[in-house]
Amino acid sequence: MVLNNVGRLWLSIGIAGIGIGLASILLTEWLRLDPCHLCIFQRLLMLVTGAFALIAAVFAWRGRNPLVPGLLAMLTALGGVAVAAHHSWIQAYPSETNSCVGSTPGLIESFIEWLGQQMPSLFLATGFCDDDSFRLLGLTLANLSLLLFVALAGAALWTLSRLLQARST
Repeated sequence: MVLNNVGRLWLSIGIAGIGIGLASILLTEWLRLDPCHLCIFQRLLMLVTGAFALIAAVFAWRGRNPLVPGLLAMLTALGGVAVAAHHSWIQAYPSETNSCVGSTPGLIESFIEWLGQQMPSLFLATGFCDDDSFRLLGLTLANLSLLLFVALAGAALWTLSRLLQARST
């Protein structure tokens, strides 16, 4: 079967999400950056967004309805928007009460710690969330991540609207 327009859009979103996630891993290694818990969680959300979008593309290619994996891709990207916005806020307004390092680790920190024990080369958090010393085009990596998540969520929302529009005609 030929991949229809909606399938091509999901494929593009999937490639972008996974490409950005892999680029963040390579950038971290290449520049010897110390990612924090939120950095790694954003990386994970980017990869999951891409994976859901690729599943939606496969569904479309096989003639199945890609609504559920597409919706999951969009919701994951929106979760990434929230995490990246929070991370950007922590970097913009650092303080002792506004940090991702606390006496009691939260759900995200505990999950990333567990992942770091399973696969340290990908998920070991060694940095601090308020560290904004590395900038690209004047933006912190959290700021760039926020922009990329907004773009992916917007693309997913647009693709879902095209899908629903096509089904209603």
